[in-house]
This record gives sequence, C-alpha cells and structure tokens, in this order.
Amino acid sequence: MKGAFPVAKPGQVVGLLGGSFDPPHPGHVHISIEALKRFGLDRLWWLVSPGNPLKENGPAPLADRMQAACAIMQHPRVMVTDIEARIGTRYTAQTLVALRRRYPGVRFIWLMGADNLAQFHRWQDWRWIMETVPVGVLARPGDRISARMSKAAKIYAQARLPAQAAHMLGRVDAPAWTFVNLPMSGQSSTAIRKRGEW
Repeated sequence: MKGAFPVAKPGQVVGLLGGSFDPPHPGHVHISIEALKRFGLDRLWWLVSPGNPLKENGPAPLADRMQAACAIMQHPRVMVTDIEARIGTRYTAQTLVALRRRYPGVRFIWLMGADNLAQFHRWQDWRWIMETVPVGVLARPGDRISARMSKAAKIYAQARLPAQAAHMLGRVDAPAWTFVNLPMSGQSSTAIRKRGEW
C-alpha cells in the first residue's frame, strides 16, 4: 500500500532496497524477485529516498517516483515505501537506526548492487552498517571485479558467506555479507534519463 508504514513481525527477514528509483525500471523488479529467492526473505521493501547525498543533482519529485514505483513493482511480498521521507532520514545508517527502533525483532538485510559495494566506503558510517545488519550484494554487469576489490570487501573478507549459503544471510549475525551473480538486466535509471524517457 502506497504511503503507509510497512508491516513486519519479529523474526521475519526483511530485505531493504534503497535508492532514488529515478526512474524505477524492470531491472529493479528483477533484482527484487531474485533477492526474495536468493536471500530467503519474507518481505522486501523499496525505500524510495528523498534524495541521494552522494549525487549532485536532485531526483524527480518523490511523489512521481513513488507513483511510478508502485505501478511497476507488483508483488505481494514487496512493499514500495517513502519511509525515509516520513521519518526524516537522509543516510542509510540513520534509516537503519530508526527502523530497528520501530521494528524490534525484525531481521533486516541491506540490499545493494555491486556498483554500490565498490564505493560503499564513501557512505556515512559504512562500517557501522556492515557491523549492524547483514548485507546482500547483487551483481550488475561490469561491476563484479571492482566490487570484489573494494575497500569494504577487503576489510570484511572474513565475514563473507559463500553464494550457496546466501539463503542463510538473514539468520546470521552481522558482520555478514554475500555476493550473488545474477543474469542481470543492463538497464539503468541513468540511461533511461539520458534517453529522455523519464
């Protein structure tokens, strides 16, 4: 349901896919369905962000992105939410603090593309994120090597689960992360904007 706080019960494993979704596209849907299967998630929430602090230009209006996301993501276990705007957070670490307080006992997994892992060390409080919630990394075309060689991957090498154990990610304590290769769509929001389709 658009615009409401999602429902989750203690003990459930909930994947969090944050991003500007500017615009949302079938690639986002694809990785969401794959993440539900690969990581053994009970639910997956799209966190449509007010804006990305690492990007210079602001995204399209939140209401437009929410409407487009709700239109494209149709799955009973995936919820599109603007929870970051509602709770007033801009950074992932702040969002995780607020969600863990609001949903005690829910086991959150932070989901990201391999491109994000490659520059994860630039995120605010990135070490706290790694040590607080398990992280599921979904490979995108062209980002696999840079992600595996990233600062975060090297520092937390001992916390990496093999891909065949990815379904256990929500049941282990952080720090824990895994990297799964997907037959990925090469679509990107940047390319869609450049083509003037958004």
